[in-house]
Amino acid sequence: MSEIRVVPSEALTVLRFDSGGTFLRINRRIGDKVGGRARKNVNERVGSHSVPRIPPIWGKRMPGRNKHFTGRESLLDELRASLESSTTAAVVPLPQALQGLGGVGKTQLAIEYAWRFRNYYDLVWWIPADQPMLVPSTLAALTNELKLPSASSTGIEEAAAAVREALERGDPIDRWLLIFDNADEPEDIREFIPQGGAGHVLITSRNSRWSGVAETVPVDVFSTSESVAFLRKRLQRDVAQKEAERLAGELGDLPLALEQAAALQAMTGMSTDEYIALLTEQTRALLDMNKSTEYPYSMTTAWQLSVMEIENRLPAAAEVLRCLAFFGPDPIPRDVFRRGNKSGAQRMGPILSDPLTLNQAFAELSRFALVKIEMEAGTVLVHRLVQALLRDSLEPDERDQIRHEVHQLLATGSPSDPENTQNWDAYATLLPHVRPSGMIACNDEAVQRFGVDIVRYLYQTANYNSAQAFGQEFLQHWVAAGGSNNRNVLSLRRNVGTVLWQIGAYDESYAMNEETLDLMREELGPDDEETLRQALIYAANLRSQGNFHEALEQDEQSLRAHEEKFGPYGPQTLRVINNVALDHALLTRYDKAFDMQQLAFVEQSSATGGVGKVEVQSSWNGLARVARLAGDHARAVDLGEEAYAHGIRELQIEHALTLATARDLSIAKRRNGDLEGALELVQETHGRLMKLYGPDDPETMAAAVALSNTLRQAGEPQEAMKLAREVLPRYQRRFGVDHPFTYGCMINLALFYRLRGDAKRAMEMDEEARKGLLAKIGPDHAYTFSSVINLADDLAALGEHEKARELDEKNLEQIRAFYGDENLLSMAAAVNLSIDLRTAGEMTQSEELYAGAMALYERMLPPDHPERLVAARGERFNWDFDPFSL
Repeated sequence: MSEIRVVPSEALTVLRFDSGGTFLRINRRIGDKVGGRARKNVNERVGSHSVPRIPPIWGKRMPGRNKHFTGRESLLDELRASLESSTTAAVVPLPQALQGLGGVGKTQLAIEYAWRFRNYYDLVWWIPADQPMLVPSTLAALTNELKLPSASSTGIEEAAAAVREALERGDPIDRWLLIFDNADEPEDIREFIPQGGAGHVLITSRNSRWSGVAETVPVDVFSTSESVAFLRKRLQRDVAQKEAERLAGELGDLPLALEQAAALQAMTGMSTDEYIALLTEQTRALLDMNKSTEYPYSMTTAWQLSVMEIENRLPAAAEVLRCLAFFGPDPIPRDVFRRGNKSGAQRMGPILSDPLTLNQAFAELSRFALVKIEMEAGTVLVHRLVQALLRDSLEPDERDQIRHEVHQLLATGSPSDPENTQNWDAYATLLPHVRPSGMIACNDEAVQRFGVDIVRYLYQTANYNSAQAFGQEFLQHWVAAGGSNNRNVLSLRRNVGTVLWQIGAYDESYAMNEETLDLMREELGPDDEETLRQALIYAANLRSQGNFHEALEQDEQSLRAHEEKFGPYGPQTLRVINNVALDHALLTRYDKAFDMQQLAFVEQSSATGGVGKVEVQSSWNGLARVARLAGDHARAVDLGEEAYAHGIRELQIEHALTLATARDLSIAKRRNGDLEGALELVQETHGRLMKLYGPDDPETMAAAVALSNTLRQAGEPQEAMKLAREVLPRYQRRFGVDHPFTYGCMINLALFYRLRGDAKRAMEMDEEARKGLLAKIGPDHAYTFSSVINLADDLAALGEHEKARELDEKNLEQIRAFYGDENLLSMAAAVNLSIDLRTAGEMTQSEELYAGAMALYERMLPPDHPERLVAARGERFNWDFDPFSL
């Protein structure tokens, strides 16, 4: 026995041969990088011995090799040559797109290429691309193989990007093949396609638009000789040349049609003459002569003949197939049929109530290749062409009847609670069938309730744009059909209004929710649960308008109503307590806010039912936030770390609430002195929010403010000021010019102007903010106190020390009256006034005031706390503003 050892810097590859030169095996550490030239030698030697091997990384979704694959030799050679030339000649190799009409065999060609040329690759990965939303997760599944951080720790989008970048670098694998199967629009997946490296990208698509971004390889129908060879191989008999040519001609040499014809003949023993005779009859009787040329008559007729055979063998299977035709082309969950005996469907009722018949029907459909059963996923898949043929073959009345039964199946097949995270996967499998089934226009009460739940699910999972789109589509159809006072319509209005509020469409949301609340009080009554929940979102609208006092009044009324209806600790009541705590926090009544927030969190986190993970996340982060606002920064960091870990674990890292928690945690870290940790976290969070929602989303804007404040303290004033300048007009547009958050952003920007020497402009902005805050929220508020602190700093910088002292004296008196002495804002104001007094020569009074403040700092904060250090240096305090979720 002999062996060849290839020893690059990081790996050992051993090729073993027997004494006759026959290849035995490859010994190597899978996943280690093999050097470029060394690998080439290995592949050449393997190729010379014609060694078939599975690459070290072979995708689990990679389809098996089609034993009936026939012909296409010149096309395979052309494809291989094109891929090789693109790698060696191009600076950025272009993907290869197999393009052609449906049923022409593009996917089978891609499968055969992967199997035939597998020796040339160390990684082959199959990516179904007909559902673009699933492409990132399929790509992200490579993180383990490529030794990258997992999607659970970084988020699916970021993990997919990391995989793409690793492949572009060729580290740790540079000879790879990605196959994106059934891709439609280039824009849907273009960002996930590697743009470089020594690997290859293969795409299958019916869309000719790929020619703009890829080398297009046209895939046409079989040649006559290929059709004949295929039929002989598929039927496993020596079909006469003229017979095969005749059948191929009738089917237009289309591979999919040939496959179905051969499958039917092999299953039934039907002769070619019988098949062609029936084909002719069915063509005259069933085909719609106005159909698109993309669906050839001969192919759809072949499908119809298979359906007729199913009808003869097991009518129940044909009925199931007709039902499947009205779902979308995505995988259909089998649970829909398991639960369907409660749906009230008349046609499907007898089948659904008999599990044995239902299972037999699926088995029969699978045998005739009319459906694909995915046992592990629990789904069934029907080709969209089969669905189209079946729908078109029905009379309008029958079509409407079956379509409505599908709506009923979807409604009964859904979980009851979209706010329970354990049900989210089930909703995700049902969602792709909502639009294709025509469910949006259904007026059945149970189906409409499911439609409301779909919007709720999308909102809970932070898919706000989809929630808005579905909600408004449902609303348009339902109102046109049944008016605005239907209970389901009112519930839908509530949810749509909530989505509008979440995405920052505050004026539109306010108007809609105010009207909905009036309608609910009139139609459902003031104590109905829907009405009570609507009152909560209306209070949120008041908060978004900056009317914090009015929001508290509204929520306190709701709390009394909830306590009377659901008890003091019912899940519904706890939701209101959480909101009241938020109201108190916005009014900077931190002690009251902390008590109520702690009550909400303790009860919600220990509840055995009725409380979802989203609500626990909200109250947990709320508790950490209030601890920070009250000055307990170390405790805020501890609580925030736990809450953030919970968000990643239960909601995923890119859920909106998880990101809000990360932002608040970064602020707590900054306040507690961990500038490095704060900056890293807020930069990551801001980047994710920009990617997911864009710069004008309220959460992105809040993260931009936090990032600006952190950069300023980290010694990067230019970038920090740039962010502050950009975010202020966004707050003015989104929240309004007189919102407290807008004035807070103005205070931040004014601080930058003073720090760079323009104290006059800073003073003008701080004065405007102070007057606006006095008018909007009054004098007893931390935002107002902070604006005065900074305004006095401006005056001091301008040399107007007496005016600064007057402001600081009055401000300290008001802060102490509102918070007491043992409060960080009070202590900062005291230090500033002591500096004013020292400047005026009143040393005794200055030293007494300063000594009292320092005694509090030393008792309340650790020696290295940033605010204690500022006080110890005898410097004036500046104050900055951080908004939070409303």
